[in-house]
Amino acid sequence: MKEYWSYLASLLGVLAFCQTLLQLIFPPQLRFLSLKFLNRIFHLFSSYCYFDITEIDGVNTNELYNAVQLYLSSFVSINGSRLSLTRALNSSAITIGLSNNDCIIDTFGGVTVLWEHVVIQRQSQTFTWRPLPDEKRGFTLRMKKKDKSLILHSYLDYIMDKSNEIRRNNQDRLLYTNSRGGSLDSRGHPWESVPFKHPSTFDTLAMHPVKKQEIMHDLKDFANGQSFYHKTGRAWKRGYLLYGPPGTGKSSMIAAIANYLSYDIYDLELTEVHNNSELRKLLMKTSSKSIIVIEDIDCSVNLTNRKKNNKGNYCDPDDGGNSITLSGLLNFTDGLWSCCGSERIFVFTTNHIEKLDPALLRSGRMDMHISMSYCSYPALKILLNNYLGYEESDLDCNVSRELAEAVDMVEMTPADISEILIKNRSDKQKAVGELLETMKTRAEGNLKRGSLKEKISDEEQEKRALESPKEGSDFEQPSKEQENAEKMK
Repeated sequence: MKEYWSYLASLLGVLAFCQTLLQLIFPPQLRFLSLKFLNRIFHLFSSYCYFDITEIDGVNTNELYNAVQLYLSSFVSINGSRLSLTRALNSSAITIGLSNNDCIIDTFGGVTVLWEHVVIQRQSQTFTWRPLPDEKRGFTLRMKKKDKSLILHSYLDYIMDKSNEIRRNNQDRLLYTNSRGGSLDSRGHPWESVPFKHPSTFDTLAMHPVKKQEIMHDLKDFANGQSFYHKTGRAWKRGYLLYGPPGTGKSSMIAAIANYLSYDIYDLELTEVHNNSELRKLLMKTSSKSIIVIEDIDCSVNLTNRKKNNKGNYCDPDDGGNSITLSGLLNFTDGLWSCCGSERIFVFTTNHIEKLDPALLRSGRMDMHISMSYCSYPALKILLNNYLGYEESDLDCNVSRELAEAVDMVEMTPADISEILIKNRSDKQKAVGELLETMKTRAEGNLKRGSLKEKISDEEQEKRALESPKEGSDFEQPSKEQENAEKMK
């Protein structure tokens, strides 16, 4: 045993002497050039090629590195054996990624590639304006040389798109509002934001299921329609008009759209916007994949370029205060400035569609008109399930029939019905009984007052709003008497 250790020590001494001799004969520069030459020879005969994606590109963060990290996290939990867990700021989900110096295989278009997460300790830093991390991180992509064209032209673009989708799904949505008086925040932005936590979805929305499916299909077609809009030469945007009585779920519909598409919401308060120029600046500061909302458009500001005075003549609007014009709002939704971003949805809400100017309602500005009407029986069943956990089969046949008859005889909004159900949610039978009694009482009151006369339907109101010009709008033609009066002045 003693001889063995003596032999091993002698061998190590010989190796150390050889290493010292090589260092004396071959200086570091020559050794580096030799290794570089051998490496080139190896890659020349190898069927693989390698690409490095570093975390820091100079002094800036490499967006491709972050995109690859997010993309690999979408399937690394299934294939990886050693994982890292992170949670980003404003994120509601934990991101799973590759551990240091670990590998994973991916397949794209029938081509197999290998990703390696390379992490090495950074050497002593020289002076820089921006301190660098202690570790040097990056991904190495290995592929066959024959697949280089497919990977570089399609695979990396696919990774960027996929990572953006993952980021939208993981990141909390934001609700923006324009700053009071057009002031800017600490970063110079005219929008202030808070996390958007509204739980409304299309599953919980009290609306006829067929109508909901139609809206969801339209939204999905819009979100997936980039190539279509580009091919047809149209701006990638869409407008929705929600109209109906108060309490019919217009705000819940907006929240459901945002949750369905994972879009942020910009709640535009027109009374805080002074002029058309400021309105355009607000639009320029909105991001893509967002919903721009103007609620109660008929009550916000006087959207006319001309208005009548007490004598019935036309005059210019006052210089002071809010001077947003109808043409300014039309250019905001459908003009050249509306194309300074992509994948945007404009949503207007109103309780009185007949008060809106037809120019604001036409296709291209408000593409889809959604009537938010009083509660129907299919919508009532959704509310019963939301608040009481009742399925249709859980209700007695007679009770179900009476509810179906009563809800068609009264004009109760989903908000009215929800309040009754919330108040009695601890006692399901009492909740249904009180709801049915309230409906019958209102129906009898309507019959006594004779209020169940023939009424104009929502569709008829919309048709009249589109066909009849509004008083004081740019699209109203002055009468002959008004023209003669103006000539005599």
